Amino acid sequence: MVFRFRSHLIIKNGMMTTTLTISSVIKKILLVILVFAGLYYSKGFLMPLCIGGILATLFLPFCNWMERKNLSKGLAAFLCLFTLSLIIAGFVTLLSWKISDLIDDFALIKQRSMEVSAQAQDYIFDHLGISVEEQLKIIKKEQPSYTTIMQMVAGSIAYLFTNFILVIVYFVLLLYYRAHIKDFLLKLVKMSQRKEMGKIMYSASKVSQQYLVGLSKMIVCLWVMYGIGFSVLGVENAIFFAILCGLLEIIPFVGNITGTTLTLLVTAMHGAEFSVLVGIAVVYGTVQFIQGWLLEPLILGPQVRINSLFTIIALVLGELLWGIPGIILAIPVTAIFKIICDHIEMLKPYGFLVGEIESQQSGIPFIEKIRIRLFGTKKE
Repeated sequence: MVFRFRSHLIIKNGMMTTTLTISSVIKKILLVILVFAGLYYSKGFLMPLCIGGILATLFLPFCNWMERKNLSKGLAAFLCLFTLSLIIAGFVTLLSWKISDLIDDFALIKQRSMEVSAQAQDYIFDHLGISVEEQLKIIKKEQPSYTTIMQMVAGSIAYLFTNFILVIVYFVLLLYYRAHIKDFLLKLVKMSQRKEMGKIMYSASKVSQQYLVGLSKMIVCLWVMYGIGFSVLGVENAIFFAILCGLLEIIPFVGNITGTTLTLLVTAMHGAEFSVLVGIAVVYGTVQFIQGWLLEPLILGPQVRINSLFTIIALVLGELLWGIPGIILAIPVTAIFKIICDHIEMLKPYGFLVGEIESQQSGIPFIEKIRIRLFGTKKE
């Protein structure tokens, strides 16, 4: 009788343990769903705040340096804003200068586009039997009205302007109140955990700086390499397309392909020879090889680098949640998430999962690391 009672308790306890495990898993899944739902529906608030925060971490050393020179917090934050404005104005001026050269060839590009469009219409008529008039009717039905287009453009401009103002405001205020925010975060944890919390905040800010500075260096290197390659090939507006391909590096994987594709299409519309188009593809492949095997290990540290699988996952989730700004923010936010995971014991497996495999090459000189990546063996 006693044996049966104990067996029943054991089975019952086993069932309770299984039920609790399933319940905890369901709660975690629901929590993840709620987090992503919150990120999606609060993007109007969080998106400019995240962009302003990441830009603020980039200017944090400059702001600290000015304050050590006995400048007030407000003046230091204002000078950071002034410097950021100069950088943005420089980029806009550079692009405007090169776009003006591209506009000079707009008539030729328009003519080529009309020729390609006419060839496409003839192809559709010959193979599908749809006349040109019917094709134009279909296009008119699919195209939105002029009023709708103007409303969409006006809405987009207002949306961009509003978010730009919010980013600037958050940028300045986060720099001004950074010490106050740091003290608040330290007060959220126990006294014994404040030292570890300080390390997390310091590492998170450093990884943002490391990513943005490394990305800037990478873009400059890409400008030089694409500029030399396209100029040697004789590509029209080579400098413009070099700048475009470099700037699109902000969006990993997709950006480089998009920039090179645009270069190929516009060059083809200019009537370039097939050898030039092949040369553009070769330049793209060469630059990607140098970038992936030399520049990234040299410029971007292992803390910033995320493995390819989770880079793609982060980009897809960023696009689904916040669109193009989400794609731009995906990598630095994921890198910060990795840093946080690396400093919290129960989250360390997730940081390991997201990061690159670097432990086997720790302490190895950079040139030796490159040789190992190329040939896969360590020199004895």
